[in-house]
Amino acid sequence: MNITVQSIKFDADQKLVDFIKKRANKLDQYLDNIIEGACYLRLENVEDEANKIVELKLNIPGNQLFAKSQAKTFEEATDIAVESLRRQINKHKTKTRTNASNHKELLTTEGEEF
Repeated sequence: MNITVQSIKFDADQKLVDFIKKRANKLDQYLDNIIEGACYLRLENVEDEANKIVELKLNIPGNQLFAKSQAKTFEEATDIAVESLRRQINKHKTKTRTNASNHKELLTTEGEEF
């Protein structure tokens, strides 16, 4: 999967970029046909320690998945966002399987003669 990492208003370390790409590429084991991904890193100006924001966006055929998380470190926020996307992928796969099986049932019942 091709993922682009953009850091907004700061320069991200190469180790951080590699970490994000490694974690995001693990999503390929749950869904083969991910077209591309984008990751946006931001620092929020708040007094709270958890001011690192990671936004992950995945383009899949017919849909787009999005996750946003905020934590003390970019690595922790990345893990949370990737886990959220994994759950979304599983939900998407379940929904498409259900729709496909319902569609097959409709075709078989319509073709029968009474």
